[in-house]
Amino acid sequence: MAAAASAVTVPLGVLLRREVTSERMERPDVLCGEAARSRKGEDFTLLLAKAGERIAGDPSTYFSVFALFDGHSGSAAATYAKNNLLNNLVHAIPSGLRREEWLAVLPRALVAAFVKTDKDFQAVAQTSGTTVTFVIIDEWVVTVASVGDSRCILESANGSVYHLSADHRFDSNQDEVVRVTTCGSKVGKLNLVGGPEVGPLRCWPGGLCLSRSIGDTDVGECIIPVPHVKQVKLSNAGGRIIIASDGVWDDLTFEMALECSRGFPSDIAANRIVNEAIQPRGLRDDTTCIVVDILPPEKLTPSPPTKRQGKIVFNNMFRRKHAASVSFKLDREYAEPDEVEEIFEDGSAMLSKRYCLITLPWFLHLGRVIRSFTNNLCFNERY
Repeated sequence: MAAAASAVTVPLGVLLRREVTSERMERPDVLCGEAARSRKGEDFTLLLAKAGERIAGDPSTYFSVFALFDGHSGSAAATYAKNNLLNNLVHAIPSGLRREEWLAVLPRALVAAFVKTDKDFQAVAQTSGTTVTFVIIDEWVVTVASVGDSRCILESANGSVYHLSADHRFDSNQDEVVRVTTCGSKVGKLNLVGGPEVGPLRCWPGGLCLSRSIGDTDVGECIIPVPHVKQVKLSNAGGRIIIASDGVWDDLTFEMALECSRGFPSDIAANRIVNEAIQPRGLRDDTTCIVVDILPPEKLTPSPPTKRQGKIVFNNMFRRKHAASVSFKLDREYAEPDEVEEIFEDGSAMLSKRYCLITLPWFLHLGRVIRSFTNNLCFNERY
């Protein structure tokens, strides 16, 4: 515990500076496959290999977006988020930033985009809601923002598995139970008159089993759209990302999903995961999977992990270095092969906490942009 408390993440500048020195890595190939089986028609995806440009008019600065929206109580919130979230994100990022700056502001810009999308959807006066798992890939840097219970995992080239999203189901997240009850709502199972409590933990009023989502305007102020955000940098060995709705994860563990798809191209891998998920009990829910391979250039199919020979090591804590070793003179300490470096992670539900960390001049500008962009939502008691 003491060692973890004294550890720090690898500086973004250290990671990115390697790309303009002799250690520069070529842009990876990003390949994507998708599979879905629909029961209610409330799962939606967004697959954009070239979603936009960091520098307008410079096609070499493109980034990719892969996102999953799992709607509930109708599809309105999911389709609205699919159609508007990316545009809100682009408008939340100031123009004229260098790549290092753009990547550094991206996590908080994602928070602003989620909050604005939720606020704008309220004006539509629909009562549906949606989970969102939103993945941005810029060369070897992956940034994931998530609300709800769709999950995103990364398997590195050496077979280690990393959680890139949070699970906001009350059954799986005691911190969110505490937050919501402190906010004033009740969390408990459905209480049948004269019978036992049944089903998952839910928030009352409303009965939603998730603590965070976009939409759900009828369940009170304690259900929020503020996402968990994680940003990591892959080595040039690459890796595989799996994004899937709860229709997959209700029946498969992370290891099962990886085992049944390992070594296959992304499109076949996605189909195998979905088929594996619905095999035990049939199609009980919308079941959707996106597989994204981040590969060294011209390597069109991922190889099975060459280390650990299938033994999966789940990493909630990424490789870290002690503060004393974080020095620009020691950049090469971070150049070990097949490592995944954590750059940023924040799951706080408080916007004020997210934005008060902004200190550099261009971060201060971003803070002003975000506050204006979200119409001062950080002062609304809901957030």
